[in-house]
Amino acid sequence: MEYRFSNQDLRKLIIPLIIEQFLQISVGLVDSVMVASVGEAAVSGVSLVDSVFILFINVFSALATGGAVVAGQYIGRKDAETGCRAAWQMLLFVGALSILVMAACYVFRDFILYQVFGDIDEQVRHNSKVFLLIVSASIPFIALYNAGAAIFRVMGNSKIAMQMSLLMNGINLVGIAILIYGFHFGVAGAGIPTLVARVAAAVIIIVLLCDQKRLLHLPRPFVFRIDKTLLKRILYIGVPNGLENSMFQLGKILVLSLVSGFGTAAIAANAIGNYVAMFAILPGIALGYTTITVVSQCVGAGDYQQVRYYTKKLIKLCYVSMLAFNGVVVLALPLILHVYGLSDLASHYARQILLYHAVCAVTIWPLSFTLPNTLRASNDVSLTMLISILSMWIFRVGFSYLLGLYFHLELFGVWIAMTIDWLVRAICFVLRYKSGKWKKG
Repeated sequence: MEYRFSNQDLRKLIIPLIIEQFLQISVGLVDSVMVASVGEAAVSGVSLVDSVFILFINVFSALATGGAVVAGQYIGRKDAETGCRAAWQMLLFVGALSILVMAACYVFRDFILYQVFGDIDEQVRHNSKVFLLIVSASIPFIALYNAGAAIFRVMGNSKIAMQMSLLMNGINLVGIAILIYGFHFGVAGAGIPTLVARVAAAVIIIVLLCDQKRLLHLPRPFVFRIDKTLLKRILYIGVPNGLENSMFQLGKILVLSLVSGFGTAAIAANAIGNYVAMFAILPGIALGYTTITVVSQCVGAGDYQQVRYYTKKLIKLCYVSMLAFNGVVVLALPLILHVYGLSDLASHYARQILLYHAVCAVTIWPLSFTLPNTLRASNDVSLTMLISILSMWIFRVGFSYLLGLYFHLELFGVWIAMTIDWLVRAICFVLRYKSGKWKKG
């Protein structure tokens, strides 16, 4: 049997994706260290706003995934022309929706600051407001960038997304260093470079997609008209995926409101824990994108034997790489906590949750988050969404309140609840995959 992706093809996909994710997460870590120099209230304020924006970004990424899966399936069918039209429809829809979301952020900013974030310190609230007002303007640009990056990845060209990430993070790092350390802008010094970087990345990636020589490109002339058939296929995958991601992030925001009640030290430790935990699952995220690219093309070609082959291969690789990355996190933990300069209590919280997270990440995470990408790329999105949403609300949100408040485990209880959610997802997705019913999705 002739395999669609050689080991060299997979390396060309995976290595740039890992580098891209590393750049994003490492710059996020450095950003948070720079913001930490302004004070724990600044770290807490930025992390609260980031939690809301991750919700929006993940929704747009999910819609982009829908477009990428459809385009990838057309590549597998050797119908690149329709794939190009699918990519354009996805960009049109994401662009229009992101403008509406940006407007909503400004209109409902007080609701976010006073109701969603709950009872927080006034200085934390002030920092949140400053950061929110600046970064809201970047929503359409990060949405378009993520959509463009998804198109390049499904073509098997993850190098472009890596280069764009390098540019975006370079602008961000330099800008934050200048504005915070040079001009003492405080939280605004973190927001302005983020806006500039996202604008630049969006413009460049759209220009690159206009190259008619690429396998997937934006068809010329631009036609600003909805293709109902293609958009329906995109939304069939993108909407359940987006609903799943939005419910996931909304649940995290509710949990964050709970964490806010545990005090500023808990908020800061949770923020640092989230940044470092993202590095720990970095290879899993990269392999999730790889799975969508590889499986969508195999499904488009109707070759489910190769779907199973590559799923097994990528899951094994995910386990090995997660073990390596989490080993680095555990070894570097004393240095990481020292660099942040947190209070003794915040450092204790952060150490506790990150050691626990490392153990669970190398045992549960791949089956909970990488495996379901095979189901999504096979159009089996409805059950995947249902499993994820129910598990999120029952186990992650429900058990956070149960363990955090009722059993007085506070922040650590919240992180235990998160991993219970992982375990339930993993069991359900393995059973679904083994059943083979996803082939009919």
